[in-house]
Amino acid sequence: MRDLRDLPKGHLHLHFELGMRPSTLAALAARSGLPTPRTTGFTEFGGFGEVVGGILPIFREVADFERLVDEMVEDAANEGIVYLEPSFYPYPYLEIFASAEAAWETVLTRGEEAGARHGVTVRWMAAVDRVLDTPEHGVEVAKTAVRFRDAGIVALGLHNDENGYPPDPFVDAFRYAKDAGLLSTPHAGELDGPASVRAAIDILDADRLQHGIRAIEDPALVEVLAQRGTTLDVCPTSNVQLSVVPSLAEHPLPALLTAGVRCSINADDPLLFGPSCLQEYELCREALALTDEQLAACARSSITGGAAPADVQARALAGIDAWLR
Repeated sequence: MRDLRDLPKGHLHLHFELGMRPSTLAALAARSGLPTPRTTGFTEFGGFGEVVGGILPIFREVADFERLVDEMVEDAANEGIVYLEPSFYPYPYLEIFASAEAAWETVLTRGEEAGARHGVTVRWMAAVDRVLDTPEHGVEVAKTAVRFRDAGIVALGLHNDENGYPPDPFVDAFRYAKDAGLLSTPHAGELDGPASVRAAIDILDADRLQHGIRAIEDPALVEVLAQRGTTLDVCPTSNVQLSVVPSLAEHPLPALLTAGVRCSINADDPLLFGPSCLQEYELCREALALTDEQLAACARSSITGGAAPADVQARALAGIDAWLR
């Protein structure tokens, strides 16, 4: 059996802070004299949000974020990840950094340094919060992202609960970002159904969708995704733990692949959901019976669906072909 650790892959759906090691969470909490925040005990998005809210206060220093970047990149290298595109929303941390720009300068610089050490190409997704942000702030997020385009921000995402928060208010932000060469990578088709996916495509001109799996409920939409070549950044364990799908065995990833939709495999928030990106690949092999050819196809989508430089893509794709041989 081929070792999935040796399969070159990208990781395109990872929320930066929630990718930290459990040991780091405990260490940062202890340093601040806080109990270690809980990371379990939720079955839907509302409870998940409460858990996330309990974790954010452990961050107290710029060095905390530098540590997270170092460990994130080291862990990625150990999983066979050659291209990493985490998302970051710096606005809860302005008391630490004084500005979103200062926060971005920290993680971008550290990501470049750590990537060089470990042989991982690191780029970033700037996030708009569809629940907390006004349309005007969304545009400011996009403008900040574009200012750091040459330093490593390559995409604009749209996070938080889709239900009751359609993408329409943020059309100007995404138009600005796309006109400047950034990818449009909103969350859609997770907590809401096919209409969310259609809106992300029609209104935000999405290049990739974070999740997108509920497109399976609309066969015509699945055909649109296949024809457009839109990549879905799929997170199987996350979907189960947030009750988006009843069980891993019932996950629509195999059906989407069979229909010709490009899908990458991702961990989402491994601190809370458990599996790493590599472990998600292993689960897809074991629980979903994905063949090595299908797993390699997901790895290809994880390379071509991001913004890795051409030489990085060429090496990774050649490595995937060699893994199959």
